[in-house]
This record gives sequence, C-alpha cells and structure tokens, in this order.
Amino acid sequence: MDMGSGRVVIIGANEFQRPLIRKASEAGFETHVFAWEDGAVGREDADFFYPVSIVEKETILDYCRRIKPEAVATIGSDLAEVTVNYLVNSLGLPGNPPETAVLAVNKYRMRCAFRDAGLYTPAFLSASSFEEAEELGIRGMKGPLIVKPVDRSGSRGIMVVTDETSAREAFREASACSFAGTAIAEEYMEGREYSCEGISYEGTHRLLTITEKFTTGDPHFIERGHLEPPELPEELRQRAEETVFRALDALHVRSGASHTEIRISPSGEVRLIEAGARMGGDCIGSDLVPLTTGYDYVGMVLDIALGRQPDFTVRPHRCAAGIRFIMNAGDLEVFRTVERTAPGLVVRHFLEEGDVSEVPADSSSRHGFFIIAGDDPGEIRQILEK
Repeated sequence: MDMGSGRVVIIGANEFQRPLIRKASEAGFETHVFAWEDGAVGREDADFFYPVSIVEKETILDYCRRIKPEAVATIGSDLAEVTVNYLVNSLGLPGNPPETAVLAVNKYRMRCAFRDAGLYTPAFLSASSFEEAEELGIRGMKGPLIVKPVDRSGSRGIMVVTDETSAREAFREASACSFAGTAIAEEYMEGREYSCEGISYEGTHRLLTITEKFTTGDPHFIERGHLEPPELPEELRQRAEETVFRALDALHVRSGASHTEIRISPSGEVRLIEAGARMGGDCIGSDLVPLTTGYDYVGMVLDIALGRQPDFTVRPHRCAAGIRFIMNAGDLEVFRTVERTAPGLVVRHFLEEGDVSEVPADSSSRHGFFIIAGDDPGEIRQILEK
C-alpha cells in the first residue's frame, strides 16, 4: 500500500489486532488505539493508547472528533466492528452502511436476511428462555439443535442440544452471555466446516481464499485450528463463492473484509452458518491469508478504510499454512516438538501465562497458538491433526 500521513483510529488491541496497528504505523500513519486495558498487548505498538472499552461508542466518538482521523478500522472482531461502523457513519468516513452492523452481528436478524434473500436457511427461532422458545414452536424443530447467543462470537455460549434438559441449560447459558439476553436456536446442519475470506470495495466482492476449520466438536465447537487452502474441487469453490456473495449482498456489505462461515454437506450442498463484515479472527486474515495467497490483506483493509482501491499484488507466499491453538498440555508438546524438529515451519507463536491444564470454555480462554507454513500441504495438515 502507499505510504501515508495523518491519523488512523484502531478499535481493539489484543494479539489478533496487532498486525493492523503495525501495518498502519509502517505505512506512516499516527495510530490511535482504543481498548480495555486488560490484555491490550497492542498498546506497545500504538502511538497513542486510550484505555476505553471498545463498546463505549459515544466516548470514542468524542475522542475521534478531536483526533480527526483519516480512517477508523479493526480486524477480526464483531464487537469492534459495531463500533467502527458507528464511528465511520458518524464521522463521514468510508465504511459499510449502518444496517450492516445490525445484520452482520445479530444472528437472528442475519438468518432473517438470508431467508429473505432466498438463501437456504434451517428452521430457527430467537428467545430469551426455553419457555419462550416453547411458545415459538421449538418442539416442532428437527433435532439436534444449535443454541447460541444471538450477538456473541468466539464460540461463546454455543451448545448442541438433543433433549429438553440440555435445551433448557443451553438457553440459560446462551442468554446469560448475550448482550441482548437472547439466544438463537437453529436446526443443526451436517457437513465439514469452512470459512470464506473476502474483500469488498464499492459493493464488488472478491473471494481471496477458503479456510478449513478444526473444532472440538459438540457440544461447544471451540475452534482448535485452521488450515489454508483446503482440498476442495473447483466446482465446490465456485458454489461457495456464489453463496457467499449473495449472503454479503443480503447483509448490505459493500466495504472492507468479510469472513463467512459455511458447511459443505456430504452431498456437496453449501450451507451458510453466519457471515461477519470483518476479517476472520484467530489470525486467519492477518496471517494465514497473506501466507497462502500473497495478498496484503491487512493492507487492503487499511486502504479501503482510507477510501482507496485495494491492492491485489501477489507477493511471495507458501503452498499451505495453518494455526493450531494451545488447548492443553498435549498441544503445547506438539508445538515444542515442531519448534525443535522443524523450526523453519514456525512463523509466529503466542503463549498465554497460566496453567495449560485448565480446559478452555470458549475461544477467549485458549492458552495460545502457533502458526506454521510450508510447501507441503500434507505436512501442515498432519501437524494440525496430531
């Protein structure tokens, strides 16, 4: 991207946001970063750091009116994207329309938008309790069901339910961790899980790559790793692209990165899980995409936030890359082994302090990660699957 001058406001400062802060600094911008102080490792890279929660939109807006930024951006966070959307629309800066923030974060509204656009949608409902869900007809839905908070990410509060007892528990947990106090229940869709990483500029979408996802499985589906690229026939890739672009249009996404989660059924049907108007977290957008495609994805996000056309120059890259999360002592041992026997594969790693024997409750409580890249896709996959 071109070197710039001026100020850029970045919302969020955890480990996954650091590449954006650094990219803006490298491009010559003065960085103003807002985040809750706990875990804000990105403050070390910021020119100015403000210990303000990313949900305090009005407070951040007051600061922005004094800062007068050329752009406001974030990567990999639905919660931060809501604030970014509010700020750019309040300040008259490039970004998505206000309705995108609602449709791309509220999973119930998102399902309604997909259904109204003629996209396949499983039976679903939204309720704050199992009793309310009963009134709305949950007993008529075909199990198993997925119950999750209507407005959270990072695998928080997700549970697969197969009977009334687990359904009651799931609604209690999902509603408790929802900002709106509401859960969504939907019929479970079979198939392997992937995400599609995209970029949009002035309403035109482009699929950069597809990522294969590895999770802990039911009941909570915590993400334990990601791999690029997956082994998919070109016909399936094209089908996924068409479905994703229709989904983005349904959410009025016109600008910036997107991360759309899908399942591909055993018969090859592409089914939408959800879509985010932001880069994929878990280092997917910041690390895996450039490692496997050569695209400067973070640079694209910054360019578009500045009102510039994204640069699709392909830089040197690897055949495959993956990230594996430290969920337990076994994962840590795998990392130590790779670090010792194949150090050239390790691109980056991050280890949280604490006891790795504690079982993560969701993505936010994982113990760290390591990113690997190489020219043998089978070798990368084998390490992720160990």
